Amino acid sequence: MDNLAALIEPAIPALRRYAWALLRDRDAADDLVQDTLEHAVRRWNLRRQDGDVRSWLFSIEHNLFVSGKRRWARRGVQVGLDEARAVPGAASPEQQVGIGDLLAGLDALPTDQRGAILLVGVEGLSYAQAAQALGVPVGTLMSRLSRGRERLQAYLETGQVPRLRRVK
Repeated sequence: MDNLAALIEPAIPALRRYAWALLRDRDAADDLVQDTLEHAVRRWNLRRQDGDVRSWLFSIEHNLFVSGKRRWARRGVQVGLDEARAVPGAASPEQQVGIGDLLAGLDALPTDQRGAILLVGVEGLSYAQAAQALGVPVGTLMSRLSRGRERLQAYLETGQVPRLRRVK
């Protein structure tokens, strides 16, 4: 059990950041992290011994997020007025506006693109680790990153996320 705690505990802050980025609700994010950790502890003996524990934990968290997405959508996100614009660590109102725009742009992205950007850009996972966590091939992850970055850049420049193009 000590080995389990020693391997899982360092990943908890990253799991919380990823959960918060997906849900934008601290309580729901904490619930998702707790569910992730419970799932990991229950299935610890089933994991690949040579696999990366951090990627495995992100994979569990992402899968729990996807499976619980409908339930959270029905309930809706409840945010207090103080939390709505409060950005931890921002030094100035200008930075808060910039970070707020970035967060709004991330929220506007499809879940698959947002997840790819968060795991690679924020959590620092390699392409292989992020692809494993999301359960997709590396090429698919790279496509999602590329499309997500393009849409995020367009949002930051225009304030609107471009609609998906229809291909016949």
